Amino acid sequence: MSIERFLNQALSSWMSAEGPESDIVLSSRVRLARNISNYRFPTLFSSEEAKEIIDKVYNSVKNKVFPGIGELELLIMDDLQPLQKRVLVEKHLISPNLVDHATHGAVLLSENEEISIMINEEDHFRIQCLYPGLQISEALKTANAIDDVIEEYLDYAFDEKIGYLTSCPTNVGTGLRASVMMHLPGLVLTQQINGIIPAINRLGLVVRGIYGEGSEALGNIFQVSNQITLGKSEEDIVTELQSVVNQLIAQERGARENLAKTSSIQLEDRVFRSYGILSNCRIIESKEAASCLSDVRLGIDMGYIKNISRNILNELMIITQPGFLQQYAGGPLRPNERDVRRATLIRERLKMEN
Repeated sequence: MSIERFLNQALSSWMSAEGPESDIVLSSRVRLARNISNYRFPTLFSSEEAKEIIDKVYNSVKNKVFPGIGELELLIMDDLQPLQKRVLVEKHLISPNLVDHATHGAVLLSENEEISIMINEEDHFRIQCLYPGLQISEALKTANAIDDVIEEYLDYAFDEKIGYLTSCPTNVGTGLRASVMMHLPGLVLTQQINGIIPAINRLGLVVRGIYGEGSEALGNIFQVSNQITLGKSEEDIVTELQSVVNQLIAQERGARENLAKTSSIQLEDRVFRSYGILSNCRIIESKEAASCLSDVRLGIDMGYIKNISRNILNELMIITQPGFLQQYAGGPLRPNERDVRRATLIRERLKMEN
């Protein structure tokens, strides 16, 4: 297997498969932050220490076959081109921080791309598990299984009173970040989202954009995740997040039903106008494409558009990002060239679906 395998396939298995509540919940993610004892955190360590940590983490899982996952392949960030790194970010396999700020960063990836272990990002390593639909508990179970294997080989930085020690104080304790990616066009169109986000923040959770902290909610896609990792068990964190997500699902479905009752023809018109733009455009920017794709996905979910898979949103949201467009083109593209190629890809993909 090579880097090309991860770059050329647009959809990871967690994007192409459907899970529970997948009409609203695109994916569930669990991330465990861990550090190795007697090594400085990545903000202070030397290049030699960084390389030793890569070796230690890799050796802890080398030649191990995880049930349902297989072996993990090591990719060294310094060996990759900037465009290749960008594609991995766009697929949610690595974080922007691993690209922009890490010293001698690396990632271990499973073949189905549900598992990634980022090395030398903000912490020595972070185990990430991505599942389709609403499967937070299942993702945590898999992440913990991998964590147990690594812990047999490595001595973690751990305090009996506090828990796992991390580079950022907000991750101290369980080191767990659980998040759910949700498509919430109904709450956006009815403007309920403006009141919901502050309420969620008061519960100790946070709502972010599609690529996490500092990113926009492109295409009405939001990430809901926990903020508190200290003083709560992993089970408590997951249970609280699951409860809030279930409420959001109910509110989103209620908003969609209300739109269908009070503004059915206007909503149908919006959906098919967006479908018409995507089917016929020759130039389209990423924000407009994301907005139209969200409308089409909503139209599919509400039965206005037939015979098109809802997973088309997942696929087109990925392959129309700048990194993927340039990967397919075989090199850098100017912004206007990307807009033309994005329009072409969308038109061709919709024709294939039809």
